[in-house]
Amino acid sequence: MKLTIKPLHQSSGTPVQGLKPTVFWRIGEDIPPSFSSLLIVLSVVVPFLAWWVLSTSGLVHPKFLPSPPQVINALVRLWQSGVLLQDITASCFRVGTGFFLAAVVAAPLGIAMGTFASIRSLTEPIFGIVRYMPAPAFVPLLIIYLGLEEPPKIALIFIGTVFFNILMIMDAVKFVPKELIEATYTLGGRRWQVLLQVITPYVIPNIIDAFRINMAASWNLVVVAELVAATEGLGKRIELAQRFFRTDEIFACLIILGLIGFAIDLSFRVLLRVSCRWAVD
Repeated sequence: MKLTIKPLHQSSGTPVQGLKPTVFWRIGEDIPPSFSSLLIVLSVVVPFLAWWVLSTSGLVHPKFLPSPPQVINALVRLWQSGVLLQDITASCFRVGTGFFLAAVVAAPLGIAMGTFASIRSLTEPIFGIVRYMPAPAFVPLLIIYLGLEEPPKIALIFIGTVFFNILMIMDAVKFVPKELIEATYTLGGRRWQVLLQVITPYVIPNIIDAFRINMAASWNLVVVAELVAATEGLGKRIELAQRFFRTDEIFACLIILGLIGFAIDLSFRVLLRVSCRWAVD
């Protein structure tokens, strides 16, 4: 008796009858744009409705879980008083300055560490150690060294992001195909040409992705910095709201932080598509 094994799919690529294809559980394939848009909307609407139902059901006291209308009223109140705009401006300035300085240091140093094993051996151990030191633990020293104005807050964001950026960029350089480097040398390229015209362009998409991922850490750290020593900022506003038990203002500031972070994340995605179209298409 001859044993035959029937394939799960026919030669034409269509599924065998009885196996229902599903769009939701596709592996490694895109889903229809309309379905993707629906899921994106649901990811926001469902938690919002759950929050609304829970806050108005009476199961939780409004002081502990304010309803969406209460939070909207708090947003309007803070905006009309003028403090919300001041807080957003102060926090964005600190995050932007600290992260920009970290990016300026991390990009060339990360590329150098990934390219030259000598520089990697010289710097990776100490960076690896400092990376595991919690950035907020530096706050007392930063206050002692830099005072209570803007420098310690910016320095905290710098310390908390620069080492992660460096190591992620370094790892990206390791994946540059050796064939590209060897082909450059074969065509008469010099070492600086390999570095600037082959390696650097190749890792630019990874650099943008690293910045996009680590930007979230900057927002976490600016809130910590403003909780310790600040007169304005979203973190300071949260602390003041907690002191006077204004949970609606806490929720309002958290929503603002999330929206700003989401806008920055989208900006990095747009930058990646515009500047590195060859890497995303």
